[in-house]
Amino acid sequence: MKALRLVVAALALVGVTALAAPLPATATEEESPVTWAVSPADESGPDGRSWVELELDPGEAATEHLAVRNFGDREVTFALTAADGYFTPTGRFNMLPSDTESVAAGTWITVADQVTVAPGGTAVLPFTVQAPEDATPGDHAAGIAASIYTESADEGAGLGVESRVGFRVMTRVTGTVQPGLDVDTNPNYVISWNPFEPGMIELEYTLENTGNVRLSVSGSVEHGGSTYPAPDSEQALPIELLPGDRRSVSIQVPDVWPLGPVTLPLTITQGVIAPDGETETLDPVEFEVTAWAIPWPHLIIILALGLVIAGLFWGRRRRTKQIEHLVDEAREAGRREAAQAPPRDGADPVADPRS
Repeated sequence: MKALRLVVAALALVGVTALAAPLPATATEEESPVTWAVSPADESGPDGRSWVELELDPGEAATEHLAVRNFGDREVTFALTAADGYFTPTGRFNMLPSDTESVAAGTWITVADQVTVAPGGTAVLPFTVQAPEDATPGDHAAGIAASIYTESADEGAGLGVESRVGFRVMTRVTGTVQPGLDVDTNPNYVISWNPFEPGMIELEYTLENTGNVRLSVSGSVEHGGSTYPAPDSEQALPIELLPGDRRSVSIQVPDVWPLGPVTLPLTITQGVIAPDGETETLDPVEFEVTAWAIPWPHLIIILALGLVIAGLFWGRRRRTKQIEHLVDEAREAGRREAAQAPPRDGADPVADPRS
């Protein structure tokens, strides 16, 4: 039976995500906890950057530095890896796990396989980013990380955990910049089961970066004199899309009465993120999104009540006709009995008109 290996990428803890500064990560080994951090650096040590931004011509190379800091009380050897980068559906930056082969910008990075760092020490070492001769213009994402692998304490279990931390490496290959954005909307009216309260519209829209550069994108709608999401809320913060990224975003618009079609003006604000971190604003994209605010449950209830009332009416009418029919039959039976009864004593027989 093959040994089972459990690999856990701890990139969400530190600089591979878009944090203000890299944070330390901790992994527990049998001896003592290991706490470390990885960040961009210059030759003397960490330089305060959260990640690396480069602009290269096809075929051009650049040398950068990284710093691995060991906050533990013993010497640790860290494995160094580079891999393709991507954004998760929640908008956090990540890189491919170590058991997945990179095919893009992760293959452009050359770095030492490992580094040993003394307790409380910092190791600074260079890495190189080489853009291929046939690299396409635009933005390319990768990440670089330092990791340790710890075996399970259970003898023969074959379990282990790989913990890694790192930062992103963004490379802009020079050439024609072509921003592009596709937007697909899907409004849905959510009715309140209380007929005396308004419902809400859930506007889900999907953004796809069809260009070759990173985009900063945010969306908002106007309804009833208010903006949703609120401009000062976390939901209003722009999201970052790499070329080819596709992300779904939802906006909730409350206090919408079910009175038929409701038109919402959707505004998509977009900008191109430059290698220096600045955003070049593009023209916003505006849509008129129509949601059908129809009180289907209430209409079904009204229809059901109407059918019940109609059923009662027709049932009553049917019973009335049955009673009238029975009365007519009784009258007819009475007339027949009267015609067939013999004359009473002393009564003149009925003369035959034909005689």
